[in-house]
Amino acid sequence: MRNVKLEDIFTHPVTQKHLGRSGVAHAIAVAEYAYMFAKRYQADPDLATKAALLHDVGHYNWYRNGEWDYELYKENDIHAIKGASRAHKLLIRIGEDPEAAKEIAVAILLHTDSYLPNGELKLKPLQKVVALADEADEETGGNHHYKTVADHMALERIRALDARIDSEMKQPHEIG
Repeated sequence: MRNVKLEDIFTHPVTQKHLGRSGVAHAIAVAEYAYMFAKRYQADPDLATKAALLHDVGHYNWYRNGEWDYELYKENDIHAIKGASRAHKLLIRIGEDPEAAKEIAVAILLHTDSYLPNGELKLKPLQKVVALADEADEETGGNHHYKTVADHMALERIRALDARIDSEMKQPHEIG
């Protein structure tokens, strides 16, 4: 039984505010990819889709002379740090299990190494799933953040993911 569903997260005003900055279509696509990758890497699909949906809630828009500046963003970005904190606070506020909220926040923190000085991270399965899902939807120049999706279609896709996760959680798991 899940304490919090994707729809609860997606429709929350904090999520809506921050996904508007980083791209609703991108967030949903990454959540869909995370669902698929979760099976391959034996990660919890509930946690993976939640982390993937929220992975960019820490974005700040980097502008120079009134224009989006991708290079300025790449040089100064710490969105994973801010996003992990923001997501953790939101998840606790809306009733997510504290251990799950922490795992989700850590996966968000580690979904990119863009803020690390020449380091490579050794990721756990959940963290790897979120990173791979983000990469799967990435476009050059940050264009993935500007894809659009109609509000009703976004909510429909979120509800479809919730239904798939709920269905999977009701099925007995194979042992061995």
